[in-house]
Amino acid sequence: MADLDPPGAGLGRAPRSNAGADDAGTESGPDAGTDDPRTADAVTEHTPGAVAESRRALSTGRPSGHGLFARRRPIREPGTPSRAGRNLPAAIGVGAGLLIPVLVGLLFFPIVFVGIVTLFATVGVWEICRAVEIRRIHVPLVPTMAGTLVLPFSAYFGGAEGLAVAVVFSVLGLFLWRSLDPAPDAGKSLMAGTFAVLWVPFMLSFAMLLMRAEGGFLVIATLLLLVVANDTFGYLIGAFFGKHAMAPKISPKKSWEGFGGSIGGALIVGGLCAVFLLGQPLWVGLALAVAIVASATAGDLAESMIKRELGVKDMSTILPGHGGVMDRLDSIVFASPMAYLLSATLVPGLL
Repeated sequence: MADLDPPGAGLGRAPRSNAGADDAGTESGPDAGTDDPRTADAVTEHTPGAVAESRRALSTGRPSGHGLFARRRPIREPGTPSRAGRNLPAAIGVGAGLLIPVLVGLLFFPIVFVGIVTLFATVGVWEICRAVEIRRIHVPLVPTMAGTLVLPFSAYFGGAEGLAVAVVFSVLGLFLWRSLDPAPDAGKSLMAGTFAVLWVPFMLSFAMLLMRAEGGFLVIATLLLLVVANDTFGYLIGAFFGKHAMAPKISPKKSWEGFGGSIGGALIVGGLCAVFLLGQPLWVGLALAVAIVASATAGDLAESMIKRELGVKDMSTILPGHGGVMDRLDSIVFASPMAYLLSATLVPGLL
């Protein structure tokens, strides 16, 4: 026990090597290895001056330590994803670039608005057909795209009856095309094509039905503003305060806190739109806000479930900061029928 070093006596010594002690001619005394620069760096790293320098470096973002012990504060490069996983400046720029022509067409050129919606629906259906190819499901592209182009215009010019006729002929066209051009797994092909037509152009066509009503464009403007409020407030609150996942197996980044933020922001926007745009009581705007947020969230989760089933992160990458067109339409396609239903029941005489 008398041979033990007192506390602190070994500070500054290089650790002894058992392998080196057995080698002939290898120095193994207490001072062995003190000239090794790596040992000197290790000793210096524990001195009070080095600790203070390390703290100052962390506060300024400069590297701290020496050699292998150098550390840097991680700095986010411009254009890298934010905490919620998206490139926020690009997402804002692309979102504004898409919303402005839609609003201009909606307010001043209705037929242009119908054309823009049809274009978005066509790109969205193309993304779906492209994504299901991963599972070797080949959608008959020609009849599917034909139905996508026809449905919104049929709803705008022919009303609900025109939309119903267009849906029937679109589905029949899919079956006829696949009968004349057989392919493996024809059943899956027909189901995928029918699903794509009913999911995107059919549901978006309810907004075209609203366009036919007097003052219906104001309802659509309210719908778009509520969807934007749902996405914006949900993103901001969820990114900073989200802790409890809403559907972790489907969309891990969607939280209950973000959903609450969506509800709160939409209530404000819905109340203002009801009073100043629609000329309706405040409660109509509040009811519309809650229903639109619920349906938009359901649409977002539905698309996330499909993407997870297909094993893709985004439907495509044509919209920087967003992914694909379907990644923007997922909320609107579910919210459009809801807006039509509530307008028919809560706003007497509109439809």
